[in-house]
Amino acid sequence: MDFTWRQHKRIDEIKRTDFDALISPDPNFQTPFLSFEFLHALEVSNSVGPEHTGWFPNHIAIYDDEQLIAFIPAYKKSHSYGEYIFDHSWANAYHQHGYPYYPKLVIGIPFTPVTGNRFLVASKDLADKVQHFLSQNIALITQAAESSTCHVLFPNRDASENLKEQQILQRLSVQFIWQNNNYSDYSGFIDSLTSRRRRSIRKERANIEKQNVTVKRLTGYELTPEVQAAFYECYQETYLKRSGHTGYLTEAFFEQIFLTMNNNIMIVAAYEDEQIIASSLFFYNDQQLFGRYWGALTDVSGLHFECCYYQGIEFAIEQNIQTFNPGTQGEHKILRGFSPTLCYSNHYIAHPEFNKAIKHFLDEEAQGITAYKERASTVLPYKQDKQELKLEKTDL
Repeated sequence: MDFTWRQHKRIDEIKRTDFDALISPDPNFQTPFLSFEFLHALEVSNSVGPEHTGWFPNHIAIYDDEQLIAFIPAYKKSHSYGEYIFDHSWANAYHQHGYPYYPKLVIGIPFTPVTGNRFLVASKDLADKVQHFLSQNIALITQAAESSTCHVLFPNRDASENLKEQQILQRLSVQFIWQNNNYSDYSGFIDSLTSRRRRSIRKERANIEKQNVTVKRLTGYELTPEVQAAFYECYQETYLKRSGHTGYLTEAFFEQIFLTMNNNIMIVAAYEDEQIIASSLFFYNDQQLFGRYWGALTDVSGLHFECCYYQGIEFAIEQNIQTFNPGTQGEHKILRGFSPTLCYSNHYIAHPEFNKAIKHFLDEEAQGITAYKERASTVLPYKQDKQELKLEKTDL
């Protein structure tokens, strides 16, 4: 079977009916982000594409004859922001030796550090063939994008291992993921924790009520234009405080996803005197919950934990959702029941000497990351029998 590939500068260059015929190669790693709706929203809202964003769509479509059989989300980039896999030191090394590091090619979802499938296929029996095609042609794909490096961000473990077998460097990182141990209700989760952590969490949550703040979970028709506007105000305010800008994602992006992905969105809103003072936005499907964006207009002790963690756990249990990814980084998640979990990225480095040096760095880094994950797992707040069960599941 002879496959060909093409680069597409916009996702809508691909016929929508052809795109919609593609499926996830592994349902366990299907996310709302590798969807036409999400990627299209990024583009039409100018969250990616314009020069100032540094993200330029360069999607890879694989064809059998003229039939679309696979889609890979890809972007040329002029910087390393919004990826959550940090390679600034590599870029500096290139610069110091007189080599350009940018533009680079990134395969993944912008601003979304979530493990998932990195391509869609026309049928599951094509998955291995597409994976092999990508690994065999990554040098040509990178060269065609006028880049010298290609970075596959947050593939699942099996996909990453397949790329590693083809000498495409593997990098490890750690996120903190909550897992549903068939809890019948939130009390079942709390009862699985040590007594010390139960008391601490109950105290944190009770403190929100004492501050006269009411927290609600909103989905579907409850996501009114007023709620949407309040969320975006919170999002902008928090980004401005932390980073000096109003966020990577434009208001038009959020308007678009509320129109096209409403059934995959949940907002947790915190009210004071009937006004929203903080909110967090989640995406979800049948199996997974993803905490993605948070913002607040005022500081309320413990409110971030309530809106971003505890409300998410309650929602996951109610909906029988199996895993909850609250977002990248944050060791404070461990004591609230989120297990340290290995994540992966893969890196094609065309320059042989830089490839050798980066491989050496990654081999050493992997030892430290693995050791860190094991150390962090020892402070999980679960009772001993529950903790052992959790540790069996901490690999994506």
